Amino acid sequence: MALDGKVLVRAKGVLEEKRRQNEERLDRRIQEVYKKAPRVRELDAELRATMAEFVGIAVRADAASGIEDLRRKNLELQEMRQNEIKSAGFPENYIDNIYMCEKCHDTGYINTRMCDCLQSIYKKEQTALLSNLFKLGNETFENFMISYYADTPAPGTSISPRSNMEIIFELCTEYAKKFSDRSMNLFFNGAPGLGKTFLSACIARVVADNSFSVVYDMASHIFAKFEDAKFIRTDDLEGLRNETKRYLECDLLIIDDLGTEMTTAFTVSTLYEIVNTRLMTGKKTIINSNLTLSELNRRYSEQIMSRLEGEYQMLTFYGDDIRKKRNIL
Repeated sequence: MALDGKVLVRAKGVLEEKRRQNEERLDRRIQEVYKKAPRVRELDAELRATMAEFVGIAVRADAASGIEDLRRKNLELQEMRQNEIKSAGFPENYIDNIYMCEKCHDTGYINTRMCDCLQSIYKKEQTALLSNLFKLGNETFENFMISYYADTPAPGTSISPRSNMEIIFELCTEYAKKFSDRSMNLFFNGAPGLGKTFLSACIARVVADNSFSVVYDMASHIFAKFEDAKFIRTDDLEGLRNETKRYLECDLLIIDDLGTEMTTAFTVSTLYEIVNTRLMTGKKTIINSNLTLSELNRRYSEQIMSRLEGEYQMLTFYGDDIRKKRNIL
């Protein structure tokens, strides 16, 4: 599974802040003890001195006997220290360095593997970042209302909008739960207000909760980022390029409202780069659009349409605008 570099930076920042706060709490406790039991400060200084002596002795020929003497001295100093702390009315471990995570000692990594503590922060930050992009904030499968869709067939169709949405809803829930590098690419198309954005946001939440990297963004914003990275001179050019890499390398990219952007040779070229690169690397993509397939054909290149029609499962949403129905009800 790929990690989203932007989210990882945020997660590491959160962990670093927690570590800083933990160290500040420890320092306050140490100063509290030193004030009430000054002898503890002196003993701490002596303990640090024994460590310096250890480094000097370690390179001598008679290191073994010297190290053993230092070890005994160190243990005696530690016992005296503990007695002073208890005599002052503090718990024995009051000024010990208590890690928030004993597995990684608050570094976030065990050797080169990400620790569970950093993984947990990463998931929270990814969810928060996605939530900021969602339109309503309540996009979960549990909140999706099939009852808003008519149960009589629409003109020119053999099944009702409700039956159609029951099929799409089941596919989306299964897709989210079982997402992997073997999942399909999905293309949602249909008129505005039929649940395309809502369901893709539901998928994003579940997939992100399962520790995959998910990037969800409007098509127009994605193209603008690529354009900035290519043409705009800025001190943060590396930052812009890292932003565009997120779109190419995340486990699941969700492109919302394709077709609302101003279509230019650059946007068509960028869409081809995104679609083709992600197909070549096995990364999964969901695209939402209000355009029909014939409208997409007229707007984008044959190469793009060939990949969309050949490599994506097309799901057509139809019926009445449920946002209007929701407001009426």
